[in-house]
Order: sequence, then structure tokens, then C-alpha cells
Amino acid sequence: MGVLPLAVEAGDPEELAEALQGLRTEDWILAAAVFLGALLVSRVVKAVTARVVERDEGAGAARAAQLAGRVVGGVVVVAGFVYALQVLGVRLAPLLGALGLGGLALAFAAQAILSNIFASVLLQARRPFRSGDQISTNDIEGTVEEVNLRTVVLRTYAGERVLVPCAQVLGAPIFNFTANKARRTTVEVGVAYDTDLATAQRVLLAAVRSVEGVQGKPAPEAWVETFGESSIDFAVRFWHAPDIATLWRVRSAVAMAVKSNLDDAGIEIPFPQRTIGFLPDARARVDGGDGDGDTERS
Repeated sequence: MGVLPLAVEAGDPEELAEALQGLRTEDWILAAAVFLGALLVSRVVKAVTARVVERDEGAGAARAAQLAGRVVGGVVVVAGFVYALQVLGVRLAPLLGALGLGGLALAFAAQAILSNIFASVLLQARRPFRSGDQISTNDIEGTVEEVNLRTVVLRTYAGERVLVPCAQVLGAPIFNFTANKARRTTVEVGVAYDTDLATAQRVLLAAVRSVEGVQGKPAPEAWVETFGESSIDFAVRFWHAPDIATLWRVRSAVAMAVKSNLDDAGIEIPFPQRTIGFLPDARARVDGGDGDGDTERS
């Protein structure tokens, strides 16, 4: 099958319209058949591509597989459309040349859109998180609801729906809090300087172990961290389920248990305090209030 006798520059609309009017019905049927064939081939290629991607990436890559299939299927449809025009004898080179500058401007304008689409493909292929995971990215924390072609949709813990561009998510650190089965939390507790630290450590560990939701493995820890201005500070560390609701519940329960056990053991959690001393020969200068000067007192 050769090219039909129509040979017109696609950049000349008037000549193109006149030439199209002179086409026979058989020409249109042939071009339509080529285009419909491309549509059918694209569906097959789309299905095959999706199956290959899902097989390589695992069962959880359904979204990435569907997206890859759509992209490849779209390329096949475009190729079929171009070939159908060539069957009609339309030469596209002049048209593409005329659209060169406009296409360049359009490419710059679509840069953000294309970067988000590319980032979406990578996110869905590599899967640093899944729907339902609780993550933090770009200073936003929330539960992942959806990853579409442009944005990652998060539901914050305050119930707000936030759409973060995929390119920003891909280019920023991603903290996936629920990727593992456990998460560690640290509570800082200060005790008075005259406290027996070994006793305080035993009391703190007993308090943490008594709280429902604290995991036994890894075991809770209580370590002396710093000598503060008013207290000796312990870092109490424990593991629990990774979701944010469990974190708040268990951390609050641990704090209350620690306070209760320290009170029962007679161990003081001191208030911030500062001791001020005067040298034996020091004199304090007191304003006399009459503007004539200060009065010295020993």
C-alpha cells in the first residue's frame, strides 16, 4: 500500500481543506482503519505493559502499572494518528516546523506539569509510601489518601486536606512513620540533684513497663542524659505502635505513670530554680529615689 495521491503542505490550511474535499470515500475509510487499528494496538500494548511493570515491581504496583500502560498506549495512538495522516498524503514536516517556536514556549509553560507527572510515575513505581501511610514531607504531616498525576493528597491530623505537588515530595525528605511495625518515643524527666540515680532509673523503668501499649521488645530504656541547671535529666525511651493516635495516647500515659511512681518513691521533680549568693564584702547599690544619687548598703 503506497501513499495516496494527496500531497499537500500541512502548513497551508486553504490548500489542505481543498485537498481533503477531493479525497475519495475509500481514502477516508483507509485512514480511519489505520487509526482504529492503532487504538486497538494501543489497548493491547497498554495491557501488556501494565502486566510487565506489575510483575517486575510486585503486587503493590498496580497504580504504577496502570500509569505506565496509559503512557505507552498514548504513544501508540499518536503514532497511529500520524501514520493515518501520512496515508492521506499530508506532510507534517512544514507544520511541525511552523509550530517549533510555539512548541518550545509550550514546553517551558508545561515544565511544572511534566515534572509533576514524571515525579508521580517515580513515586508510584518506587513506593516510598502507600495509601494509608502516615508521613511527613515539606513540613506537612498527615495520612496519604491518594497519589495522582500531579499531587500527593494528604489528610492532616487536624482533618485538613492538603495537596502537595509530586515534584516537591520527590525532591524533599520523606518520613514514613508507619512503614515499620514500631516507633520509638523519648520523654525527658528531671530529678533533683540529691536523688539516688540508680533508684530513679528503676522507678522510671517500672513506670514505663506498666503502661498499656508500650512494647516489651525492644525493652524500654532510661538513661541519664544531662546535668541541667535545676535537675539531672533522664531520657526515657520506649517503643509502641507507629500511628499518631497511639503515640499521643502512650506518651501521655507514660508521663502520668512516671509522675505517679516518682511521687510514691519520694523522688522530686524540681521546679526551675536559681541560687544567688553575695560575697562577704559585697555592697548593694540602692537608688535613693530623689534623683540625687544612690545609697550604698552593706
